[in-house]
Amino acid sequence: MELKTKIQSATKDAMKAKDPARLSTLRLISAAIKDREIAARTGEGEAPGLSDADLVAILSKMVKQRQESARAYEEGGRLELAEKENAEILVIEEFLPRKMSAEETQAALDEVLASLGATSVRDMGRVMAELKTRYAGQMDFGAVGQMVKERLL
Repeated sequence: MELKTKIQSATKDAMKAKDPARLSTLRLISAAIKDREIAARTGEGEAPGLSDADLVAILSKMVKQRQESARAYEEGGRLELAEKENAEILVIEEFLPRKMSAEETQAALDEVLASLGATSVRDMGRVMAELKTRYAGQMDFGAVGQMVKERLL
């Protein structure tokens, strides 16, 4: 099932279940998708829909924003707001692909390095771009960036 369809279906289920917290988060997801669709439109007619990769990028960005907000709330002693952000993260992550294990990440990195023929730090940008294209939402690119750097030095 297409990711956007899954989100719409989950929204309907949350309405039927009268789950306000989940419904609120799902509506935030839908609004973010709608905003991106509007931004993607050209002046003429209807623009093609967003791909699942685009939706994964939107959801990943939403998770990252909420993680930063939760951290700020915790530092400020606003634990109830941090809990709300963490609850939203759990709902959003339901629609993201499964995170790769350390072994899977290493294998993916090996594959990309071999396919691109990357040998020096100058190739790091190309490697990271390819990893983000292939594995969006499946790995922590902050940690992977460090792994790439170590491998290319």
